[in-house]
Amino acid sequence: MEDLKEKLLSSFIAFESTLNGQAKSPIHKVRTKAIEVFEEKGFPTKRNEEWKYTNLKPILKHDYKLLSHPESEIEFKDVKRYFLHDTDTYKIVFVDGVFSSWMSRTTHDGYDICTFASAIEKYTHIVNKYFNKAASQEDSLTALNTAFAREGAFINVPDNTIVEKPIEVVFFSTNSDTEMMTMPRNLVVVGKNSQAQIIERHQSLHGNNVLTNVVTEIFAEESSHVSYYKVQNDEYTASLIDNTYVDQKEKSNCTVDTFSLGGKFTRNNLNFNLTGEHCECHLDGITIIEDDQLVDHHTRIDHKVPNCQSNELYKGIYDDKAKGVFNGMVMVHPDAQKTNAFQQNNNILLTDTASIDTKPQLEIYADDVKCSHGCTVGQLDDDALFYMRSRGIAEKEAKAMLMYAFSNDALKNVRIASLRSKLNLVFAKKLGVDLDFGL
Repeated sequence: MEDLKEKLLSSFIAFESTLNGQAKSPIHKVRTKAIEVFEEKGFPTKRNEEWKYTNLKPILKHDYKLLSHPESEIEFKDVKRYFLHDTDTYKIVFVDGVFSSWMSRTTHDGYDICTFASAIEKYTHIVNKYFNKAASQEDSLTALNTAFAREGAFINVPDNTIVEKPIEVVFFSTNSDTEMMTMPRNLVVVGKNSQAQIIERHQSLHGNNVLTNVVTEIFAEESSHVSYYKVQNDEYTASLIDNTYVDQKEKSNCTVDTFSLGGKFTRNNLNFNLTGEHCECHLDGITIIEDDQLVDHHTRIDHKVPNCQSNELYKGIYDDKAKGVFNGMVMVHPDAQKTNAFQQNNNILLTDTASIDTKPQLEIYADDVKCSHGCTVGQLDDDALFYMRSRGIAEKEAKAMLMYAFSNDALKNVRIASLRSKLNLVFAKKLGVDLDFGL
């Protein structure tokens, strides 16, 4: 861990040398402060309460390459399956941390869908207003990303505007002889009375170790609607640390759905800050993993004002020696009267060696609220399985149907029909049976 830390600190000096005139810009002052935070705190360890169930050491021992360029060209036909190819979408695509213009479809017609790097130059006033305003100033991994923030997606939707097509943000790592670490930075601003739907995916195209430390800031202005979908179905050698920060204003509605289906190591830190009355947020997650994969969901919802609602539902299915972690915090501040908060984490362990550490939490400092939380950990229902077997359904198919039914309600907020269909097919494959889950 210390070797990688020192390598990162040295790489920041090299990174600064590539900035030319931008080294004196306000955004780089933010970067400089952030690298100081990382230098002081380093990588979190299991001594940190928020990381007590998850050990970073195994994924930090590799000799990652940091500042990169595309290692090889890729053709769309080879990666077509990672997109909603049957749906017309905007696309922001990166290869080995570098924007791929020929595979992307961006726009500035009515709204801005482009790269964070270009926004730093062309939309400085927006970047200065929002960049690093929702993200944690103290989290060392967020600070590390902030220090190297240069490339990623920039989505800016003006007031009273509906983005008519979904937006796909895809990060590829290509065939390479090196182990790679990337730090994408996404900034999403959706104005008053506006709407946007965004899909994010990180995908390795090789068997080498890849570590992605990504930060996304989402600003949902008054009466806006934002749907953000994270599809995590990467190669076994891929590790992902995902930090997402959502700031909601009055009457806004924001959904973040997380589908964790592949990758060696996945840590999702999802933070909602409800700062305007009559906000509504939805956090849904489905985890289906096997072998010795690990998925850790850490969520936090801060209810700071009255009359807001939050709904959180995470489902997990764990096979072989897979391990899950769920730590969900709902904080109801003293002024947040009339809060309505629901939180639930349900899990199925298919073997005696699979495990889940689950810790749903409520901290309530207001007295006129409706709040509930809970968790379940168990195995498939033997009575339900017997009933289905008695109706002539084979055991393998019966188990798959029960598992699909168990997880399906966490798909209820997916508004893109083609994405729902694609996820259904992935679920069927993960469950090991060919079932027709058509919608």
